[in-house]
Amino acid sequence: MPDSKPMAQAILSPAALRDIEHAHRQAEPPLMERAGQAAAQLALRILACRPRLLAPLVIAGPGNNGGDAFVVARLLREAGFAPVLVFIGQPAQLPADARRAYEQWLAAGGSTLSSLPRNESAYALIVDGLFGIGLARELSDDCVALVKQINGFDCPVLALDIPSGLDAATGRVLGAAVRASHTISFIALKAGLLTLDGPDHCGEISVHNLGLGSSITHAADCGWTLTPALFAHALQPRTYNSHKGSYGSIGILGGAAGMTGAALLAGRAALKLGGGRVYLGMLEHLTVDPQQPELMLRAPDALFEQVDCLAIGPGLGQSGKALSLVIRAIDSKLPLLLDADALNLCAAHSNLLDKLAQRPAPTVLTPHPAEAARLLQSDPAHIQADRLAAARQLARRCNAIVVLKGCGSIISLPNGPWYINTSGNPGLATAGSGDVLTGMCLALLGQGWPAATALSAAVHLHGCAADACVAEGKGPIGLSAGELIVQARSLLNRWVLAASGNAGLTTSSLREATPTGNRRWRRC
Repeated sequence: MPDSKPMAQAILSPAALRDIEHAHRQAEPPLMERAGQAAAQLALRILACRPRLLAPLVIAGPGNNGGDAFVVARLLREAGFAPVLVFIGQPAQLPADARRAYEQWLAAGGSTLSSLPRNESAYALIVDGLFGIGLARELSDDCVALVKQINGFDCPVLALDIPSGLDAATGRVLGAAVRASHTISFIALKAGLLTLDGPDHCGEISVHNLGLGSSITHAADCGWTLTPALFAHALQPRTYNSHKGSYGSIGILGGAAGMTGAALLAGRAALKLGGGRVYLGMLEHLTVDPQQPELMLRAPDALFEQVDCLAIGPGLGQSGKALSLVIRAIDSKLPLLLDADALNLCAAHSNLLDKLAQRPAPTVLTPHPAEAARLLQSDPAHIQADRLAAARQLARRCNAIVVLKGCGSIISLPNGPWYINTSGNPGLATAGSGDVLTGMCLALLGQGWPAATALSAAVHLHGCAADACVAEGKGPIGLSAGELIVQARSLLNRWVLAASGNAGLTTSSLREATPTGNRRWRRC
């Protein structure tokens, strides 16, 4: 992946964020004041569209997230609003900075309540400052009840740093979590905002770095969101003096009886994403794909000498023949992508994982959580409980480039770098979607893209294609995997045109070339 990361958003762990906060504990103005100011500005923009007669409700918890809420309440009061502030905690037990913010709120004429008013039924806005990124335990019964009350109000909800009840590192709901319409993330993004349950709770995400830009980009173990700018260097226009051999010979092994559609979908995606020649090694004998006769169907064993890169798994099954093909694929010196039953066969024969780790050629794995669980001898619930850790463990174990598919797909390289994809929507939860992703990635590999770049681009493009389909009314309900292919082709061509323009890949050109997804992003 390229060193420069234009337009990508940094993602930091709670521990890394705490280190940055500690390093800037003497900053002026204090980080808590900066965070409160940023959140108050966003709150005022939201309130501008709300009835003025309704008051904002600010909920402050017992830690520094509560301190941020006190600052927001004070600044809203200074702006002419009359916020109702509910404080769940004890003043004497507040951290020093939060205690100072509490006292400033009182000095400004504010007061606090210890619970939600029973006679209030409507607010202009709720500011959620109950719990922040330090929460790592299940909420108490009282806090669960409070979160449910917050979620019951019919008004915008602005979460400070992260919706209360959401694990910042994993996106796991800790008993209950606030469903925010807006989340302002301080310093950098957190993985928990982007994967597992996070996207269902965060609404529109804004990021405010509090003036700490250089500290963020140099933080240890920093991840990044996927954007087209990360693979812009590979978006090259085709030369006139080229031919089909210039764009790779691609092989896909799979298509056992009753599952031929999986291999055909992968092949069609590989062809329409630019593969020069696409060969399908089908376990179930077929002579032609009538929908896509350009695909060349072969006996599986005939593929190995004809292709530049190989995928195995779509519709493969777990027969003895399938196992022999997986072994031969792993032993080959071809760039290799393993999906579906190829992964399940590796999980069932642990020696194959050792062989994977020793491959000299690039290896790509594309598991969903159940497949990742089998590979790591775990269970899907454990994988989902910490998706980032699972993806990174699997990448190290197999010395492979891994995408752990799902809400907020995570890409991990074996030597440490990791990325979270933010494109896509629930329409991707459909049969054959993963087969299309396999074909898309293989097409880019066949055209000479580095494996990590090819996988990253395919994952992001796959999600953007689904977003484009939804924008046209084709989903998310009932979106079929085959519909993604033509959209992906159109988007890839638009990206190449944007990247090859005189000004290069710019923010405006990307905005025009990429559909709006199910989540919106904004830097403050």
